[in-house]
Amino acid sequence: MQSSHLLLEEPIRMVSILDPSKPSFFPAMTKIVGTLGPKSRSVDVISDCLKAGMSVARFDFSWGDPEYHQNTLENLKAAIKVTKKLCSVMLDTVGAELQVVNKSEKPISLEVDSQVVLTPHKGQEASSQILPINFDGLAKSVKKGDTIFVGQYLFTGSESTSVWLEVAEVKEQDVICTIKNSATLAGSLFTLHASQVHIDLPTLPEKDKEVIRTWGVKNKIDFLSLSYTRHAEDVRQAREFLSKLGDLSQTQIFAKIENAEGLTHFDEILQEADGIILSRGNLGIDLPPEKVFYFQKSALRKCNMAGKPAVLTRVVDSMTDNLRPTRAEATDVANAVLDGSDAILLGAETLRGLYPVETITTVGRICFEAEKVFNQDLYFKKIVRYVGEPMSHLESIASSAVRAAIKVKASVIICFTSSGRAARLIAKYRPTMPVLSVVIPQLKTDQLQWRFSGAFEARQSLIVRGLFPMLADPRHPAESTSATNESILKLALDHGKASGIIKSHDRVVVCQKVGDASVVKIIELED
Repeated sequence: MQSSHLLLEEPIRMVSILDPSKPSFFPAMTKIVGTLGPKSRSVDVISDCLKAGMSVARFDFSWGDPEYHQNTLENLKAAIKVTKKLCSVMLDTVGAELQVVNKSEKPISLEVDSQVVLTPHKGQEASSQILPINFDGLAKSVKKGDTIFVGQYLFTGSESTSVWLEVAEVKEQDVICTIKNSATLAGSLFTLHASQVHIDLPTLPEKDKEVIRTWGVKNKIDFLSLSYTRHAEDVRQAREFLSKLGDLSQTQIFAKIENAEGLTHFDEILQEADGIILSRGNLGIDLPPEKVFYFQKSALRKCNMAGKPAVLTRVVDSMTDNLRPTRAEATDVANAVLDGSDAILLGAETLRGLYPVETITTVGRICFEAEKVFNQDLYFKKIVRYVGEPMSHLESIASSAVRAAIKVKASVIICFTSSGRAARLIAKYRPTMPVLSVVIPQLKTDQLQWRFSGAFEARQSLIVRGLFPMLADPRHPAESTSATNESILKLALDHGKASGIIKSHDRVVVCQKVGDASVVKIIELED
């Protein structure tokens, strides 16, 4: 079995994320994005993460160098071969992130009611009195009374590793702040967030571009997480940049909404982006606590109606150091599912957390339970009403396939696709059963060489709720004869049976193209 990132070159055998050795492969329809780092970068741990339900691996370039992340990715590839599970790769940019640099890496103790100076003079040693930052325009951006948060993983309200500052005075390039809570900052780098303040930094700085040009191109990344997306133009510029980088023209851009500025322009950003990541750590600082739930529900609903994946962050922070989440966190995960999230993104919980595998397992189980009570009927009606009439051809086929599958209580929907669009449309209607997307590669040329497409499309399904991809034999086109379609269908059914989701006498809904017609058919399996 080849690693998922080798599929582009060798898509000969049907490859899937199904694990025939496990009768209960689908713990949840909701996907889990795991951030790989110090506590989750060995082959063994990554293998366990994949088995536990991680389908997207996130590489956070706000820390660590490309060589470090490359070594981690090589371990991911090895884990994919061992577990025979597909996993897509997400590169998370630094973006317009303000950082405090602590070269000595000595812990910095800050006492409540004392003062500390934020200065752009990066050569200075970080201390309890002075914190050097990577931006010389902060003094021009803030004013007396503004709120600033500093910490390795920002302020959550319950930890003593992040500090809340209030601007007391601006003096030339320095910002003098009053410390509002005692804290100890540990590590070499801390994030700085100025609440509801516009920071005049590019969304995709040159440092990020260089990482994408080198590490990103080399590894054919599936997703680009565009940190601190504030305007639709940010996404357009990123897409133009990727379009000139060969295979990365297929990379999907997920706009990471991290502040009130991004929420203000959310509708336009959603139109341009392939998906949305709601970065609730930063949003929780920028928004009043009583407003967070409203913006979450509103943003998720808009993503659902548009049929674009929505990813939620910061759900089980306490599991960074504890084996069990709090009651509030468990409820938060469930509500994220009920609100319509496609995926849950785990950051510090898997990056530096003590229990990365257990965290993925726990989140998956909560998602599974929440999906049982998800009101699919109401959701389906909302989508149909939003889409309106007349529906497009594909939209009509997708909604009909889901309606048929629910009416006949099908165990699975199988969709034949080349671009992945038809399968994503089916998943948009949130069927109660898994959607097996059989991605059939197409032969393409750039006038220099021939290659098969399909690997990107398959891996990019791994972030969509309820969608589980398989890469079929490229000798079988998506629009084909009855005989070849039947042979691929048999392979898909065999995988379903081996995984335990399809049993004798089950009904299966199949969505495929036959000639110029799109067909939805119901088949009942024999012994």
